[in-house]
Amino acid sequence: MIRFEQVSVTYGDATVPAVQGVDLTVPEGELCLLVGPSGVGKSTLLNAVCGLVPHFTGGTLHGRVTVDGRDTRTHKPRELADVVGTVGQDPLAHFVTDTVEDELAYGMESLGLAPDVMRRRVEETLDLLGLAELRDRAITTLSGGQMQRVAIGSVLTTHPKVLVLDEPTSALDPAAAEEVLSVLQRLVHDLGTTVLLAEHRLERVVQYADQVILLPAPGAAPLMGAPADIMAVSPVHPPVVALGRLAHWSPLPLSVRDARRKAAPLRDRLAGTTPQAPGAGSRVSLETGTGTGTGSDVGGRTGTDSAVAEGPAAFAGASAATSAVVSALTVHRGRIDALHRVHLAVHPGEAIALMGRNGAGKSTLLSTLVGMHQPAAGTVRVGGATPHRTSPRELLRHVGLVPQEPRDLLYADTVAAECAAADQDADAPAGSCRALVTRLLPDVPDSVHPRDLSEGQRLALALAVVLTARPPLLLLDEPTRGLDYAAKARLIEVLRALAAEGHSIILATHDVELAAELAHRVVILADGEVVADGPTDEVVVSSPSFAPQVSKVLAPLPWLTVPQVARALEATA
Repeated sequence: MIRFEQVSVTYGDATVPAVQGVDLTVPEGELCLLVGPSGVGKSTLLNAVCGLVPHFTGGTLHGRVTVDGRDTRTHKPRELADVVGTVGQDPLAHFVTDTVEDELAYGMESLGLAPDVMRRRVEETLDLLGLAELRDRAITTLSGGQMQRVAIGSVLTTHPKVLVLDEPTSALDPAAAEEVLSVLQRLVHDLGTTVLLAEHRLERVVQYADQVILLPAPGAAPLMGAPADIMAVSPVHPPVVALGRLAHWSPLPLSVRDARRKAAPLRDRLAGTTPQAPGAGSRVSLETGTGTGTGSDVGGRTGTDSAVAEGPAAFAGASAATSAVVSALTVHRGRIDALHRVHLAVHPGEAIALMGRNGAGKSTLLSTLVGMHQPAAGTVRVGGATPHRTSPRELLRHVGLVPQEPRDLLYADTVAAECAAADQDADAPAGSCRALVTRLLPDVPDSVHPRDLSEGQRLALALAVVLTARPPLLLLDEPTRGLDYAAKARLIEVLRALAAEGHSIILATHDVELAAELAHRVVILADGEVVADGPTDEVVVSSPSFAPQVSKVLAPLPWLTVPQVARALEATA
């Protein structure tokens, strides 16, 4: 169905191709997963299938890409629209209408389908993706995950032969991601649709793939094969595969079910040992990047600061100060109660994961903490300031937000200019922001324009811009969207260092693995209300939706992450 013949793509003045030597075939009626580290060219390869490369993105395409017999060099994207449906990383950039129902119908209108066919397909898609209650909603009022489902639905209504998706579950809560993946499975198995998708959260999708294409490094030729074979050599792999490698299981498990069948000896070996608390671990100096162990604080400080090493409870015992206090907070967004009587206290050195289904109010709570919404009732205090009554420049001394859309923070023409502006705005030494960018994503050059970065690279740049000011309270909305596992590990390292220095962190996230690795505490929102608030290992293990893979594999033992298991095995070897 999709044929790549010696395909290479080079952008502008780049010295090396974004992708090179791609020669493979994606068979009809299969779900093919495209994996690889951030910035290796996954989006470029997807865009070559739908004709965006080279007709829209520019660059030079060598070789040949054919889809259902059509050459993408001679067929522009609109001439492939009846064959290929595409959903990019940023669904907001694809919307052309105002409401959910109109957006679902727009693609069919463009193809000239009959009104009765359009009506039937809209209803089917609303039910498939759980969007029926949102049909009349304005798209601008939706959460990021709801927008993602609408974007997928707008493509599904045209019944394409090939579906191309870039990070389709990155903004979805675990339950919504399962719904989307089940729809893709049905399209593949029942309708023979060919699905090509790129995804960093492999724990969600790898077990459903028929084939995996690995792009191991920028410009390197891809590898294609069975999922288990590729995962055995892939530099990016889900926690269940990492656990299988650690325990030397063969063949490697791709799902929790497969892993549980092999895990009895490992559970026996771990019985009687206690895992290290979530959010703990050796800390790393932001300035030097060197580990300091657990006996002293970052930069070698000791004494009362060492309470941070024991987690937020010890820190709270040393100091009664709070970074933010939310009391009986109610926020209206239009006719909707986005938040209802929310209570939350955030202490210095504490990392909190804010979780819940799409539309639960997570992003609204974060944006209220930076003054973007005025409370309808209740109070919000951040570092002694009332956010909606405080000037943005003054508020920056207390709190910084990295939004879901990192481009909202980026306005300069190059990475170097962004970093220089961030240093100046934060009164930080020259090079501070650039050093953070290098730590998060080592291979991003100074001269590249932020719009030419991948979604994950833009996120890392926006995060570095905010971190340069070192705000006492740091808010991150879906911080791992678009990040591969290595980049996520570097992000966790940086955030742990900040928490160890007394910074408070709130992450609104659907990434259960991130919460298990970093958060001391998990707060779950549902319909704008707090329904759970407690230590990570208690809250996530009790929830099937938010439990990480390792927890499901080793239950009823209290293990959450592969590093916890690795440390225990090393200690008992």
